[in-house]
Amino acid sequence: MKTAAVIMAGGKGERFWPQSRTNMPKQFLSLTSDGKTMIQLTVERLLRVADMSDIFVVTNKNYLNIVREQLPDIPLCNILCEPMAKNTAPCVAFASAVIAAKYGDAVMCIVPSDHIIKNQHLFADNLRLAASVAEKGENLVTIGITPTYAETGYGYIKFKTGGDYAGVYEVDCFVEKPDLDTAKRYLDDGTYLWNSGMFVWKASTILNNVEKYIPDLYAGAQKIKEAWGQPSFDAAVYDVFDACASVSIDYGIMEKAKNIYTVPGAFAWDDVGSWLSLERINTVDEKGNFSKGTVVEVGAENSIMVSNGRLIAAVGIQNLIVVETPDAILVCDKDNTQDVKKMVEKLRARGKTQYL
Repeated sequence: MKTAAVIMAGGKGERFWPQSRTNMPKQFLSLTSDGKTMIQLTVERLLRVADMSDIFVVTNKNYLNIVREQLPDIPLCNILCEPMAKNTAPCVAFASAVIAAKYGDAVMCIVPSDHIIKNQHLFADNLRLAASVAEKGENLVTIGITPTYAETGYGYIKFKTGGDYAGVYEVDCFVEKPDLDTAKRYLDDGTYLWNSGMFVWKASTILNNVEKYIPDLYAGAQKIKEAWGQPSFDAAVYDVFDACASVSIDYGIMEKAKNIYTVPGAFAWDDVGSWLSLERINTVDEKGNFSKGTVVEVGAENSIMVSNGRLIAAVGIQNLIVVETPDAILVCDKDNTQDVKKMVEKLRARGKTQYL
């Protein structure tokens, strides 16, 4: 059976403000030393499991030209434009409907556009294993990440030991982001994985589950499938997204469905969820600093400094994040990086949309 890959690339990346903006969100930025953008790196590793002609990108309609510029080898018909953001369940249903229309059926590897994965060989092996399980039945497979520390910022997957497939485990349940004590208990337990948001299943399998658990969205997906390749396609997509509820694939399907399996991944994964990620995915100096662009420091320690043009002169700072852009400067304590999104919300509430 054909294997297709689907990249979810419609997010805003607000925790990476002020560099990530409405017209150029995080997935289209270069945050690593190789100069490649996040979505370019995503395509690069997916080519190990799918042909370029079978890679699809689901993104906001406003990002079509950016995707075409950064990914010129992706067929234009494989860039699926959402008319509005409605979370991951409509995104997945959209892609599944198109793949079902184009191929009849196929195994789908669904991944976010803004992860960093260092061991690409192991990542590809895990996807192939997940695809083999997905192909064998009505199975929904998720890639879990073997935790290396007690992380409170991720949801977790609890799995059952044993099972029918070597290296693959049946999912017991999904659990929300824990407090620190609970995260430590999960780490010690050994049967919990970080929920990576990566999924593998047949298009027919996920559409059957959408029909069962989100029937209105399934009806919309069928309209998209029927309109594929027709002049009415864009209008059909708009009507479906305009009418459907905003719901995540986790809440809408995965927390309710049967036959859910997980493949534990140990391929050095980072979801690049905040500015703190830069010191995990890049090399820091002997004083714990990461700097990019025009930066000069004296006595700075354990800080992240990113210049996009002007000089950052950092003297004696500790535990700070400083990001310079042409029209905004972020100064943030490293212990408060999750609050960057609150700053974006505050700017929006005050009508300062020129900074968003």
